[in-house]
Amino acid sequence: MTDTLSTIKGRTSANNFDTTHVLSTAEIEELVSYAQHAPTAFNLQNWRVVAFSSKAQKEALKAAAYGQQKVADAAVTFVVAGIKDGYKEIGRLAKPLLDAGAIDQAAYDGWVGMTVGSHENNPQLQHDEALRSGSLAAMTLMLAAQAKGYVSGPMSGFVPDQVAKVANLGPNEVPVILIAVGRAADGNWPRKPRRALKEQVAVV
Repeated sequence: MTDTLSTIKGRTSANNFDTTHVLSTAEIEELVSYAQHAPTAFNLQNWRVVAFSSKAQKEALKAAAYGQQKVADAAVTFVVAGIKDGYKEIGRLAKPLLDAGAIDQAAYDGWVGMTVGSHENNPQLQHDEALRSGSLAAMTLMLAAQAKGYVSGPMSGFVPDQVAKVANLGPNEVPVILIAVGRAADGNWPRKPRRALKEQVAVV
């Protein structure tokens, strides 16, 4: 295990994976459990993953990802999906805090009302929040993989409709990103150059 800052600086996108490396169901679920701590607007937790670990399933996903070999070579390739109608679950998700006395009824009602009121008739917001939540979960998952000694390769190169079909996503789910995770093989590039810090920050 590494400290957080070393993990952030050590992670780089991998294309080459050890094809003999296998991750158990428990190990895959552990990675996702860390991603569960990623923040989401209103605590919607409006994302989920489909983990492709069998050879046949990875090959099917590879075909929907323009034939990228890392999809098949990695121990597991995740489809991170954002859930557009996740706002409908807010009453259930917020209730444990109400039951525990951490918030009162007024706070609960306000939380639920604001969530539903802002999302219910706003398909653009539903879509945007699904992408935001999925992206935050994806980054957290990749950092967890790095901390566990694995490498990861995120992919935006895929055919959304095909990925949705292969992953059996629902009509209100959108594929956000694919992430290949496993043990590194030879040939991966070192960290690619970053922009100068002054190009990406303004302190006002």
